[in-house]
Amino acid sequence: MTVVLAVFGVPVAKSLSPSGFSDPGSESAHASALLTGKFGQGDVQMLILVSSDDGIDSPRARDVGTEVVKRLDQDPHVTDVSSPWTAPPAAAADLVSRDRTAGLIVAGITGTEAEQQTYARQISEDVSGDRDGVSVRTGGTAMVNVQITEHSQRDLLVMESLAIPLSFLVLVWVFGGLVAAALPVAIGGMAILGALAVLRLVTLVTDVSIFALNLATAMGLALAIDYTLLMLSRYRDELAAGADRPDAIRRTVSTAGRTVLFSATTVALSMAAMVLFPMHFLKSFAYAGVATVAFAAAAAVVVTPAALMLLGDRLDALDVHRLARRILRRPEPTPTPVQRRFWYRCATTVMRRALPLGLAVVVLLLVLGAPFLGVKWGFPDERVLPPSASSHQVGDQLRRDFADNTDTAVTVVVPDSAGLSPADLSAYAAELSRVPDVPAVSAPTGTFVDGARAGPPSAPAGEKDDSVFLTVASTAPLFSDASETQLDRLHAVAGPGGREVLMTGTAQVNRDSVDAITSKLPIVLGLIAVIMFALLFLLTGSIVVPLKALVLNMLSLTAAFGALVWIFQDGHLSGLGTTPTGTLVANMPVLLFCIAFGLSMDYEVFLVSRIREFWLETGDSDESVALGIAHTGRVITAAALIMSISFAALIAASVSFMRMFGLGLTLAVLVDATLVRMVLVPAFMHLMGGLNWWAPGWLRRVHERLGFTEAPSVNPEVTPPERISSP
Repeated sequence: MTVVLAVFGVPVAKSLSPSGFSDPGSESAHASALLTGKFGQGDVQMLILVSSDDGIDSPRARDVGTEVVKRLDQDPHVTDVSSPWTAPPAAAADLVSRDRTAGLIVAGITGTEAEQQTYARQISEDVSGDRDGVSVRTGGTAMVNVQITEHSQRDLLVMESLAIPLSFLVLVWVFGGLVAAALPVAIGGMAILGALAVLRLVTLVTDVSIFALNLATAMGLALAIDYTLLMLSRYRDELAAGADRPDAIRRTVSTAGRTVLFSATTVALSMAAMVLFPMHFLKSFAYAGVATVAFAAAAAVVVTPAALMLLGDRLDALDVHRLARRILRRPEPTPTPVQRRFWYRCATTVMRRALPLGLAVVVLLLVLGAPFLGVKWGFPDERVLPPSASSHQVGDQLRRDFADNTDTAVTVVVPDSAGLSPADLSAYAAELSRVPDVPAVSAPTGTFVDGARAGPPSAPAGEKDDSVFLTVASTAPLFSDASETQLDRLHAVAGPGGREVLMTGTAQVNRDSVDAITSKLPIVLGLIAVIMFALLFLLTGSIVVPLKALVLNMLSLTAAFGALVWIFQDGHLSGLGTTPTGTLVANMPVLLFCIAFGLSMDYEVFLVSRIREFWLETGDSDESVALGIAHTGRVITAAALIMSISFAALIAASVSFMRMFGLGLTLAVLVDATLVRMVLVPAFMHLMGGLNWWAPGWLRRVHERLGFTEAPSVNPEVTPPERISSP
């Protein structure tokens, strides 16, 4: 089965998309579709920069430029080619750098996203390079997509080469035996291959972002190891308590196995909520996340018990710890009473000083999260790629040396121009030009107006398309308050003859994307909160513990959100090797929240399920918290370390927002597993005491009928010692 999944799923990268950040149902998307369908603008834009120290008017530069234009004109997948050597003088002036040493060729690339990348890659290979002192480099959206795909595939190999061996070393440290350490890694591989197969199935019906591959690999490895780690740890606990192997396996499946399935459900539902957003980028992570979690949980619950039964005592074969003790001539370790374990003593210490320690951690997390209050949203451009990428270099030169910045321009489309006169359109263009920071408005282009064309031809003679578009130049910096104000004023100008107008351009696309997220965010957050509350209530029978989990999980994310702004928006720590743009992509914090919130619940379920188990046995709130942490602290710490390794490997990615994603998840996991689980949880539960498990009578009856309960086990370690005193 695993081989079949591998054969089918591994080639999935060829079917994935590098875009999907915008709302396909937005105003800007409709305007772009009209520009493509009616005016032959091309699905994506390709920019080719021709540079020469002798100037673009030199014979050699002119020969190279016209040669490139000829190559583009002969390509059936290229439309609407403009260049300084072939365009009318007025249009050509915008395609030349200020010092006239560089000229810009603009072309549209048609086809599906996969086809566009194929065509753009071939064009770039044909025209790029140096020719007798004339340099030709390619950029624009078409090449950004190509290079993002190429870098993402390389990043995936780097991530796997870092995460897998480091995770294996941590597992060897946890279990000692090489066989025991190899089992979680093998199950992680099964989960990854299953997720890739599901992603390939999804590509048959809808677009899937190529970045979903990184998530599937990182989460597949991390969650499968986490779940297997929990199963193996519980199995060893049961053996240590005196159970024989079959009974220990049955007890492991009925307790830890149930916890794994419950935890997987919470993570999957948290990530599934992203499907409510219209962007394919976020939807793709929902598909990848749900598939990865499902395969990781299934492999852990099904394969692990079978492996434990088959391996038997061989599970502890090749024990590195035992070998090290023999070499160092140290005695075999003796069992340590639970009350003397580090995590038990840590929990009791926190509970003795619950209020000051809890307040200190809360203040620390809020301070670390404070930079997020200054977040600014922006749309990703070629600067997400490393400076060595040609599209990044072309973009930098356009911003630096060219007077006309096409990124700041706003394109205004009039879908129905039937019956409009040239005077109507001229009056409308004049009104647009009066908006502050608008230096010029182009003549209307691409339609018939009362039998005559307005602008260059865009359709065969005699064909009437009844639409028109204008380009509004802008000097307002992108993603600034001035740009937002300008957009508002452009929208406030009445359309020609009272007609509807649609706007597009980077500023409008960014506004539409942010609006699409903010309009859905309350629904998504509310749905996640309700689902998490309901699931934790079914697990615990309490309404206090779920409310505590929701609040603390939100708090655990503050440090990660603050770090994103402080590093990647504001440029501290040199942006960790990225190019800070002064903005964050609006999709990334939403993605980080949904994934990290689900993972926080993962650890919450691990810990609370064990605490409740001891609560049912002892009836002592503080003791059950201390015992629960004592039995899960090492597992949660090891699981968090392995998960953070998987996500930290993403920091090596060459695409900046995946580096941002990796750092955010790493911080979120580490903060949650340390400050939250080991300080805030015991502090809160100590202060609440027996109220932790309170619920109204009618809800207790609901839990008795629908909740998850089991008879407490007989465990000699849970005999309650002296109760922990309050501070």
